[in-house]
Amino acid sequence: MTDHYTTLGLNSAATLADIKKAFRQKASFYHPDRNTADDAAARFRAVQEAYDVLSDPDKRQAYDDNRRRNLLDNPLETAQDIWQAYFKSVV
Repeated sequence: MTDHYTTLGLNSAATLADIKKAFRQKASFYHPDRNTADDAAARFRAVQEAYDVLSDPDKRQAYDDNRRRNLLDNPLETAQDIWQAYFKSVV
């Protein structure tokens, strides 16, 4: 499961204004017409998907509930996902 908050560079307490601002910045940076990196299109789609979920109150609530449930159900897998995402962003 991808973390939409991490995709936008936010924490789970972000407001709708924060989400919109982060989306505009990330979408502009990863837009395939502006960014020639091989993974720019995939990252742009991930940013769009994150915004679609987090900007809709009902989808965001369902996502947050599922996110909390997954963290509690399998903490080892969650920790591994967090570390892998962190190392990907650093490298």
